[in-house]
Amino acid sequence: MEILKKIWHYLKMVLLNKYLLLLVGFGVYISFFDDHNLIDRWQTQRKIRELQKEYEYYQNEIKQNKEKIKLLQNDTEYLERFARENYYMKAKDEDIFIIKE
Repeated sequence: MEILKKIWHYLKMVLLNKYLLLLVGFGVYISFFDDHNLIDRWQTQRKIRELQKEYEYYQNEIKQNKEKIKLLQNDTEYLERFARENYYMKAKDEDIFIIKE
């Protein structure tokens, strides 16, 4: 019972302190009801992280494709292998068998 009285006493002091009450009210408003509240900020940060990962993925793809283009322009053996694998081209004395799974 003594503990409840002490808690009630401290609670009354806090509630009567207008500056602390104003600060808590302002904190609640900023956290949940403002245009830039915490929930919106969290969702925006998550979206930024997703877009950053996507950006890095596409940068890596661009780098790999540039390397392939460089190889295709300079290496004739790679060009022949690429044409055979992707476009089913063949030499004059070859036969192609396509096996579909």
